[in-house]
Amino acid sequence: MAKLHFSLVAPERELFSGDVDLVQAPGTEGDFGVLAGHAPFMTTLREGKVTVKDGATTKVFDIQGGFADVGPDGLTILAEHAVEAA
Repeated sequence: MAKLHFSLVAPERELFSGDVDLVQAPGTEGDFGVLAGHAPFMTTLREGKVTVKDGATTKVFDIQGGFADVGPDGLTILAEHAVEAA
């Protein structure tokens, strides 16, 4: 299975960067998921959870708004505030 390069960046620091299988995020117009090879798009994000899946591993981050950009190099989320969920 092809991998998606994903970066999660908050003003304080980069919280995650790596190749993953799937990222789910809370868009302002509805939740969405991104896999490798997804069509390019950009959207705003609302407060919610970003779920990152890689094989059997799942990481969850709480975000408070921001932007998501899907392009040929993968997915980048620029969050207004983000922390790894407990």
